[in-house]
Amino acid sequence: MPASVTTAADLPLVFRDDFENGVDHWTATDPKAWKLIDSDGGHAYSLFGKSDFKPPHRSPLNIALLNDVYVGDFVLEARLRSTTRDYGHRDLCLVFGYQDPAHFYYVHFGKQGDDHANQIFIVNGADRVKISTETTPGTNWTNDWHRVKIERRIEDGRIEVYFDDMAKPAMRALDKTFVKGRIGIGSFDDTGDWDDIKLYGKLHDPIE
Repeated sequence: MPASVTTAADLPLVFRDDFENGVDHWTATDPKAWKLIDSDGGHAYSLFGKSDFKPPHRSPLNIALLNDVYVGDFVLEARLRSTTRDYGHRDLCLVFGYQDPAHFYYVHFGKQGDDHANQIFIVNGADRVKISTETTPGTNWTNDWHRVKIERRIEDGRIEVYFDDMAKPAMRALDKTFVKGRIGIGSFDDTGDWDDIKLYGKLHDPIE
């Protein structure tokens, strides 16, 4: 593996959550759209409804942000399960580099890729803009659990995103706009469940 790639082995584990102790570590854009559910003998965090949140620019409507953890270089791993109907833009999202509701990155795992789906995006004081340099024709959603991972390196701006296959990135981008921030989970406008979140990274002070 190239030396420029950040891996979990390079970074300390700074946060993990299997939701067995509740959801106090998370703040949702609309808490009424999220709930803790029983899942596979344990618990998961479920985005089950539409959000009343109206972002300042076109971007995901349903986000739950991790509280008080700011990372630069990081590796984020999670399990996720789409619970919505099967259609072209069926999606779940991962948020990172979050500064405020108008400034952050997100990955959109969409069933059918186009300029507005199945891409890496930046929200930078305007409607979201695609920054992916590579992606796939679409995300192979089923009704089962899947695995995702983001690897982020600030020095060269590298962003690599994995879905199920942890050996080959499904998406890539290069961007240095936001060098630290919070992470989050959610969807543009669909529903889904989240579990077994692990964040490896370099901790930073909160954003002023």
